Amino acid sequence: MIHGDKGYDTNAVRRQIEGEGAAPNIPPKANRVWRNCFSSVLYRTRNAIERMFNRLKGFRRVAIRYDRNATNFHAAICLVAAVSYWL
Repeated sequence: MIHGDKGYDTNAVRRQIEGEGAAPNIPPKANRVWRNCFSSVLYRTRNAIERMFNRLKGFRRVAIRYDRNATNFHAAICLVAAVSYWL
């Protein structure tokens, strides 16, 4: 299941998601003639994911990406996630 906002409600994006073997859960735009299936209950989990990314970006080292090595950057993200979960 792929969650997206109304900006991704195009036929091309939906076909690409379905081509990868996933189901799109994107709310339809107001001007869309054909209303596709959309689950607002499943869409609420997207908010938790966005809040997690905003919390990670609050740490300067992660937001600016001081680490040039991908392994070090991944370690910094894991450390920040553990600290933010702790607090």
